[in-house]
Amino acid sequence: MSLPYSEQHYFSSYDHFGIHEEMLKDESRTLSYKHAILRNRDLFKDKIVLDVGCGTGILSMFAAQAGAKHVMGVDMSNIIEMARKIVDLNGLSDKITLIQGKMEEITLPYQKVDIIISEWMGYFLLYESMLDTVLYARDKYLVPGGIIMPDKSTIYAALLEDGEYKDEKVSFWDDVYGFDYSPFKDIVLSEPLVDTVDLRHVISNPCQVFEIDLYTVKVEDLAFKANFDLKARVNDTAHAILCWFDIEFNKLTTPVKFSTGPHAKYTHWKQTVFYIDGQVSLRAGDEVTGSIDCRPNEKNNRDLDITLEWECKAENKGGKRFYCMK
Repeated sequence: MSLPYSEQHYFSSYDHFGIHEEMLKDESRTLSYKHAILRNRDLFKDKIVLDVGCGTGILSMFAAQAGAKHVMGVDMSNIIEMARKIVDLNGLSDKITLIQGKMEEITLPYQKVDIIISEWMGYFLLYESMLDTVLYARDKYLVPGGIIMPDKSTIYAALLEDGEYKDEKVSFWDDVYGFDYSPFKDIVLSEPLVDTVDLRHVISNPCQVFEIDLYTVKVEDLAFKANFDLKARVNDTAHAILCWFDIEFNKLTTPVKFSTGPHAKYTHWKQTVFYIDGQVSLRAGDEVTGSIDCRPNEKNNRDLDITLEWECKAENKGGKRFYCMK
């Protein structure tokens, strides 16, 4: 079966070792999964485990190491060929079966599984929409009372002072070697910036925007509109809304949690910056309220269309901007 171009591009992007090197070197990510699995060996002993989007097989090998009876890793990317070599090299071929194909189209050697593990998160948590595939696997294969790892994710928002970088990124187009390139400004502002933010530039307390319980969430719930209320902690100027997410492994004997926020150790997801039109001068205690509307792009559901609305009554300012994350 031939895949649409957008799907081919998505899966082929994981063929190269470089993206897997980046993820494996992300210690916050990889060690959190390792600790969640190996510190809960009692839950894995003699269990059937499914690793959705197994990549190089690291989570599958952790599960086998924790005492799983058998682990099935599924991935559409050609990197699975390397995963097979790695699993064999580490003496785990009798414990791990790796299957190349789309989760929605393949047939597993077991009708049901006790545990599903997956590292499905994208930028702004939902970019690439791999969670849809995990939910499909949950509904088709997970036994009643089975375990999903991780099982909870939460998006947070805060106000960001980022005048210097915004000026460098946006105002640059006003004068490009003496020419007015300002039509580019709207295009630049419509794309969220994924980057590492200095905590010193976060000028409000965080606000929870959206929470996902992987045991109960449905695919249709992932298109959401949520409100936020951000209160300035200091007198400063806001140039953007900043977002990040936290991940939790809760249904375990020893729970594990990690954050992708600016207060936490670096992760390859970094943070997501949504620049607003203009800027807002704030005094400590001033509030910026608004909403984030996020849904899959109609032409390519792995991209996200995000609409952000905001208002600051103290400044009598507000705005609405559409962003596309692709």
